[in-house]
Amino acid sequence: MGSNLFGRARDCLCCDDVDEKLARAANLRRDWENARLELSEISLLDVVEPGRPLRPLLVHPREVPRRSFASPEGRLALIHAVAHIEFNAINLACDAIFRFRDMSRTYYDDWVQVVAEEAAHFRLLRERLRADGREYGDYPAHNGLWEMALRTAADPLQRMALVPRMLEARGLDVTPAMIERFNRVGDRAMVEVLGLILREEVTHVAMGSRWFKHLCAQRRLDPETTYFELLDSFGKGEIRCPLHREARLQAGFSESELAHLQQLCSHGQRGSGH
Repeated sequence: MGSNLFGRARDCLCCDDVDEKLARAANLRRDWENARLELSEISLLDVVEPGRPLRPLLVHPREVPRRSFASPEGRLALIHAVAHIEFNAINLACDAIFRFRDMSRTYYDDWVQVVAEEAAHFRLLRERLRADGREYGDYPAHNGLWEMALRTAADPLQRMALVPRMLEARGLDVTPAMIERFNRVGDRAMVEVLGLILREEVTHVAMGSRWFKHLCAQRRLDPETTYFELLDSFGKGEIRCPLHREARLQAGFSESELAHLQQLCSHGQRGSGH
């Protein structure tokens, strides 16, 4: 499997050692961009649980402790929550390659890039935790992102709609407020890291938009109607506000989609958070 893109993506997905997973993510991009990997058919076992370290302890989202941003410990817990999202995003991008093996080469160009960039985001956040004597795994976390990967495992159209265009797009909405809060407490390192993540996540959501619309065109489906049907069936139609309109427009959302999303915001403004 060493020279097969799908096998290599699965290897990265299944790796439970954090440093080794980061290395495999970087090597995947290097070898793909240097034309060392092929797209040939290969028989691979399914993946139900991705590789992850023994910690963090995974709990129900309602059981993740709430900590005040006003305290240093609360801020570290928030940094850890973002790091956990980025760690999961490595697995999600690997899965988008490994699972959907009949897409075009340009699709794999996009998701190989995402694998490497999510790994780089995680590394930066882990460095920030370590600067204050913490480590990834020191706080409980939840498994919501991977659960959505399993729910959309049968169809790349559903995956593109509900992971990049729903879950990751939510990150575009909440990150500016996080940047402002870290700026107010003088944490320049986090301001810079979150700024980089926001810029690159716009690109990642835009990739999801592009492939979602591509798959809709193939199936002669209206993208906007299909998107909101999927939001209703998988996401219960609940959208939290405020929306980061500029970032979402850059990421491939239309004005009419944004107007519809605004209407769906659960009875007005909802608090944001991870």
